[in-house]
Amino acid sequence: MKRFDYVRANDVGEAVAALAASPAARIIAGGTNLVDLMKYDVETPERVIDINRLPLNTIEATESGGLKIGALVSNADLAYDSRIAERYPLLSSALLAGASPQLRNLATTGGNLLQRTRCYYFYDTGTPCNKREPGSGCPAIEGVNRIHAILGTSDQCIATHPSDMCVAMAALDAKVHVIGPGGERTIAFEDFHRLPGDMPEKDTNLQPGDLITAVELPAEDFTAHHSYLKLRDRQSYAFALVSVAAALKIEDGRITQARLALGGVAHKPWRDTEAEAMLKNSTPGVASFSAAAAKVLETARGYGENSFKIDLARRAIVRTLKQAADGTPQSQTDKRIR
Repeated sequence: MKRFDYVRANDVGEAVAALAASPAARIIAGGTNLVDLMKYDVETPERVIDINRLPLNTIEATESGGLKIGALVSNADLAYDSRIAERYPLLSSALLAGASPQLRNLATTGGNLLQRTRCYYFYDTGTPCNKREPGSGCPAIEGVNRIHAILGTSDQCIATHPSDMCVAMAALDAKVHVIGPGGERTIAFEDFHRLPGDMPEKDTNLQPGDLITAVELPAEDFTAHHSYLKLRDRQSYAFALVSVAAALKIEDGRITQARLALGGVAHKPWRDTEAEAMLKNSTPGVASFSAAAAKVLETARGYGENSFKIDLARRAIVRTLKQAADGTPQSQTDKRIR
């Protein structure tokens, strides 16, 4: 780990000023990802800005009937908050599917949004990686790529976004509240993370000096029909090969609203609004669910070792939609897939 300056911010304005003053600065809260990256010399910030004293650790009701989650709310507190568990069980389930209890106690909502990929080559500073060193190459494309992306890839990068929480938030149509040198603004969740394109080093659309202050959930009711299914190499403490967040509204035997997002398959949480539109007004069942899965995966591309993900994702989408429609969401305690 290289030497760095440490700053403890006492208010939001001080944090933004410290961040804007140093382009190579990084924010630290729980540190569950950043500290690892610094140990591996993947991240080498000149300045680390501690924001744990900021008043960003509350969950509050919004005027529109939703909830506003402070950036410093821990993953554990968020998952077990009664308002989240009762009104947004899809999000609670996704949080409990991720990491371990110890990590969830430290990891924060804002930090979760900023997780970096777990691509082997990204973590290995002895190999090329366009995310670490733009222009150096992407050895994963022809190398060890079992965990890599099948959607939204480019010839520069096929890394995946690792978060479970973000997949559920994408499906729930959340908004990210940000403050920067130019003031406050709100970013739609689908616009927050980026696909790699020709700039894979950029994971988000945050601007220099931006600080995440909160995530807002709209007042939607998907409590009756939802499920979060995470498929991985082992049943705990592992990142998703494929995950699916599904939420439906069903009236008189027909789907009136659908939300569908995937994790483990792209550089960002992958939400397909066209597949959602196909599900709307359809009868819940294997036929409509399979058609939606085909739509999601029509541009999917495998790179050899990860080609199995295409069929795995297809079956996972159908299974998760069936769980949601039946009102039998995947349990994160008894993790047997039913």
